[in-house]
This record gives sequence, structure tokens and C-alpha cells, in this order.
Amino acid sequence: MVKFSTHWKSSSKPGKQRKYRYNAPLHIRQKLVHVHLSKALHEKFGVRSAQIKVGDKVKVMRGSFAPREAKVERVDLHRTRVYVVGCERAKKDGNKVKVPIHPSNLLAVDLDMSDKRRVASVTKAKSESTKVGAKGVVVKSAVSKSSTSVESKSTESKTTKVRGSTK
Repeated sequence: MVKFSTHWKSSSKPGKQRKYRYNAPLHIRQKLVHVHLSKALHEKFGVRSAQIKVGDKVKVMRGSFAPREAKVERVDLHRTRVYVVGCERAKKDGNKVKVPIHPSNLLAVDLDMSDKRRVASVTKAKSESTKVGAKGVVVKSAVSKSSTSVESKSTESKTTKVRGSTK
């Protein structure tokens, strides 16, 4: 019996979408824990959201801890929750317990770029970003534009050679 299926996108039923999230494996749950980036980070990296990691500085946007900015202490993929330093609630017996926060209620203010894989993923996303021109034509960014023009010239020369030899 298959427990997980990626065909949930074909359904608009909320129950099927909840089932997808509940049964999703960890590599897909990692994508569900992405956090919106602040305006400065959005302009810097050209990406709207990024995967949250321990050590990132976030701002809580909703809930009882709303204006607080602090570092991420733990990310729980199984529960799709993030634990932020200082977001604690006192129990009746006096102990403090950390409050889990949903990633949609957070805004990334500063990313921990010490991981070279993360740097590569963010810069890769920026280089692959595309823009729509005035006539509705998709134009790739300046980084990849030069490589595509060289490829198109080489394919044009190949086609002319083939055409010349067949005629």
C-alpha cells in the first residue's frame, strides 16, 4: 500500500491537501518549512523565501511574541514548527517551555551563510531567475544570457552546415 502520493495538486479538496502534508516524507517537509525573506534579503538574493535553518535570525510576525527578533534554536520537520530563542511560556509549576511557531508567522531578517551548500543554493536561485520583457518574452538574467547567446550561435552554425550539405 502506497502511503504517499504526489497527485494531491490535481485536487482542490482541503482534506486531500492536509493528507499530503501529513504523510509527506522529510525531504518534502523541508520545503514546507520555508520562511519569507525581508525586503533587504529579497533584493539581495532575488528570492522571495528560503529554507529556515538553526542560527538564522527571524522576526515573529504573528502571535503573542509578535515584534520579537531572535535566532532560530530548533526546526521540527515532523511538526512543521520552528523554535525561536526567547519565545517561552511559563507553566503552572514555574518551569518554562519553548513555544513552537509555524514558519508562515516568521520573517527571515538575517541568514546564516556559513554553510557553503546554502550559499550555492541561494546564488543558484538568483542566477536562474528570469524576467519578462515588454513584449511578454521571457529573458534570462545577465549571468546566463551570455551563455545562451553562445549556444544559440553554435546551433545556428550547425544547422546552416547541415542545410548546406543536404542541398
